[in-house]
Amino acid sequence: MDKIVLVELIIYFVAMIGIGVYFSRKELGYKDYHLGGDKIPGWALAFSERSTEASAWLLLGATGFAFSTGLSSVWLFIGMLVGIIISWLFLAKKFMQERIKYNAMTLPDYLSARFPKHANIIRGIGAIIIIPFFTLYVGTQFGGTGQTLEQTMGIKPIVGILIVAVVVVVYSCLGGFLSVVWTDAIQAILMVATLVVLPIVALFKIGSLDLSITDALVQAGNGASSWTGGLTGLGIGLLIYTNLSWALGYLGGQPHISARFMALRNEKDAKIGRNAAILWGVLAYGGAFLIGITGLTLYGSGGVKNVEMILPFMLTELLPGWLVGILLAGILAAIMSTASSQLLVVSTSISEDILHKVMGLKLNEKQLVLISRISVSVVGLIGLVIGLMSKSLIYVVIGWAWAGVGNSFAAAILLTFFWKRMSGAGVIAALLTGFIGTIIWINTPLEGIVTSRGATLILALIGGVIVSLAIPEKKEISSVKSEGINLT
Repeated sequence: MDKIVLVELIIYFVAMIGIGVYFSRKELGYKDYHLGGDKIPGWALAFSERSTEASAWLLLGATGFAFSTGLSSVWLFIGMLVGIIISWLFLAKKFMQERIKYNAMTLPDYLSARFPKHANIIRGIGAIIIIPFFTLYVGTQFGGTGQTLEQTMGIKPIVGILIVAVVVVVYSCLGGFLSVVWTDAIQAILMVATLVVLPIVALFKIGSLDLSITDALVQAGNGASSWTGGLTGLGIGLLIYTNLSWALGYLGGQPHISARFMALRNEKDAKIGRNAAILWGVLAYGGAFLIGITGLTLYGSGGVKNVEMILPFMLTELLPGWLVGILLAGILAAIMSTASSQLLVVSTSISEDILHKVMGLKLNEKQLVLISRISVSVVGLIGLVIGLMSKSLIYVVIGWAWAGVGNSFAAAILLTFFWKRMSGAGVIAALLTGFIGTIIWINTPLEGIVTSRGATLILALIGGVIVSLAIPEKKEISSVKSEGINLT
């Protein structure tokens, strides 16, 4: 079985690198490399957005969370689905329109174009927020591959991490945004196939063994059989709020997700993307929830040492070898799609926000693309080191990054989009409040009471509003396009 799986994985890795090589042979301009140059259809961007967001967090962290907590985990998946719907209904088209209007490539780039008097400060703070959190995020993705390949194939974690890191860095470096999006689209299909097929097989297995899901949840204890985790009063509210708070991460503050919205070509593509993304979310999140519940029914709460490995464990236990390899690629796809997207976000922040705009280096397109590729390689190497050193903290670490980056930028973006009195000083305040607030919050007992994912967004919004009222823009918001390379 391992030989069949190995061959299938090798084919998958070669195909991913092949896509990178294909796009590297094309004449890639700077905007092609970082935002696709209006060459990508809406459905592909939607699939890319979904696979990029899902990551190891969904296939390993969230399925493990459902396995360990039972029915109450449903609020987590509801929160994420609500987040998808809100982002595609109310934000996607707005991002596209603002990107076209201001000729922007990144979130700091856009905010700087809206408030040019504070441009360099906004870019600098944005880079400080994005680079460390997303480098850590990449490291956890690589760490997840090591655990997965060890669980399913007995490959030493260091070997699995090295293989996946090399593949991701190579295709991201070669083809930039175009290769990342098209590999994401393929990966999104593999991911949803894994999340749909596995729980169906598990349900048939439960039926053949005449097992009771209800009885298994009761026997698991710790409130697994309750939709509210066995809690009462205020505890119920905190549980639901904590899990639903994942929806807040979809409110425009995640640079790797918002880049897909910015890359949309027109309203027709935005509608197609919206429908594709929501359908994918229903299938994927429903499947992830069922994997946790059926895994708990089949194997009990102590069935696996590391709960985040319940999905790969079930793959090897329930499916034939040839299918394991195909669906195992779905797990690796989740990891690789997110890691590649975040590598590109960090690269763009370094080359565009810092070197090109803040430092004012006068470089031509080829030089900028070269710097971007070098940045991808360096950040990938740092992520590899983090992955080799990291332990099983996928759910926790990604939750921190989701709050630290997402809440900071979400507050600034939402206020800029929908509040006419937002000022450049308010943007700076929102970014700093969200970033610093998250770091403080997660290192105090407050995190155990109310999750930083929900709390620091509110703090950042308040900070942005107060400072905007105290330090308003002296002139009307500029409609001048962002300086820099114009390829239109």
